[in-house]
Amino acid sequence: MSTHRRAVEQIRQSYAEIPGGAAPRLAKSTSNLFRFRDQGRTAKLSARDLDEVISVDPETMTAEVQGMTTYEHLVEATLPHGLMPYVVPQLKTITLGGAVTGLGIESTSFRDGLPHESVEELEILTGDGRVIVARADNEHRDLFQAFPNSYGTLGYALRIRIKLRKVQPYVHLTHVKFTDAAKCMLAMQEICESMVHDGEPVDFVDGVFFEPGEMYITLGRFAERAPYVSDYTGMRIYYQSIRQRNRDWLTIHDYLWRWDTDWFWCSRAFGVQQPVVRSLMPRRWMRSDVYRRLVALDRRYGVTARVDRWRDQPVHESVIQDVEVPVERGAEFLEVFHDRVGMTPVWMCPLRAGSRWPLYPLEPGRLYVNFGFWGMVPLPRGQFDGYYNRLIENAVHDLDGHKSLYSTSFYAREQFWQLYNGDAYWPVKRAYDPNGRLLDLYDKCVRGR
Repeated sequence: MSTHRRAVEQIRQSYAEIPGGAAPRLAKSTSNLFRFRDQGRTAKLSARDLDEVISVDPETMTAEVQGMTTYEHLVEATLPHGLMPYVVPQLKTITLGGAVTGLGIESTSFRDGLPHESVEELEILTGDGRVIVARADNEHRDLFQAFPNSYGTLGYALRIRIKLRKVQPYVHLTHVKFTDAAKCMLAMQEICESMVHDGEPVDFVDGVFFEPGEMYITLGRFAERAPYVSDYTGMRIYYQSIRQRNRDWLTIHDYLWRWDTDWFWCSRAFGVQQPVVRSLMPRRWMRSDVYRRLVALDRRYGVTARVDRWRDQPVHESVIQDVEVPVERGAEFLEVFHDRVGMTPVWMCPLRAGSRWPLYPLEPGRLYVNFGFWGMVPLPRGQFDGYYNRLIENAVHDLDGHKSLYSTSFYAREQFWQLYNGDAYWPVKRAYDPNGRLLDLYDKCVRGR
């Protein structure tokens, strides 16, 4: 903790030295955001030495973690104790601070909600330069409640106390195939409510939509022993295995990171799923953060756009989104998405919020399905960038859903504050950032400042 206190003082001083007219921006080596912002009037905020696990307490089953610590490093620290965070977002370099302030999700979310719901305490550098400790039961409970989905516009997480749960060494997977989306959504709802399938307890639930007549729910349960374990960190590809086998076994470590090696399925855009390319590529490069850097380089230099023009191909729109739709409307969303956008596969991950969180107002106790889709779609003739993303936004909110803000958004200001509860946001913003040193949520997440 003494090392942590020195790191806190360092970032506090760094923040104080930023000129008043420049919007602070955390300087970090990796990012899982897909809002490529204008670098104009931003100033880098040094957050070095805030990326460590401070402690893991097996007795209380909690961990004290610095805000820039990745889930990869946290899992490395907790698994030797037979523990894991309640929700481990699917990509290794997602940080705890990022998951709490920007939301995260995984296959335990049907039971445990979103990552911030297992947070007991937050130490935050606020917009007015204070370092405060916020909990659900102290004088800063308003900030504690508003911090999720605030994306660094109310402050930065410096230290997080997070609850842990016990694990077993292996996960037994069952891939259940469906040919009808409505039946798939109904089965997902029944399984998530009972937490049982075929008489066995269910610890993990997610799924993949490959096409209208082929989708799968994947059910995982802990196991002390396994007859074998599969390895999807080399030549074999996890998402392809879902279509090839009904059952599988993974170590708990490999299960948590099963999506990271191929960035779900997005590695195919870089040729990494071609056997020759894959055999030549070092395993240490088959990671989501490597692919994310390649996307950033493509964005910076416009390689894909130039190739499309050279080949006289249609202009492509980047469609990278995660949305939450009530499970009873999930089949409708899949139908609209497939007919109007047509991107496949689509990730399906059920979640249930345990309580109401002001800036992402999901109905507590109601089961939603997160649909994740990431890629490029050719634009129809005469349409411009934003066509598909606006279509998706409208569809999601027509179905009483919500959209994550880690990627591009196109809402009008008034609509945005209605959807993301400006009435709750602005009193907290004025209390902890009265001079507006940090961007507000609309400017950051929609205007891309």
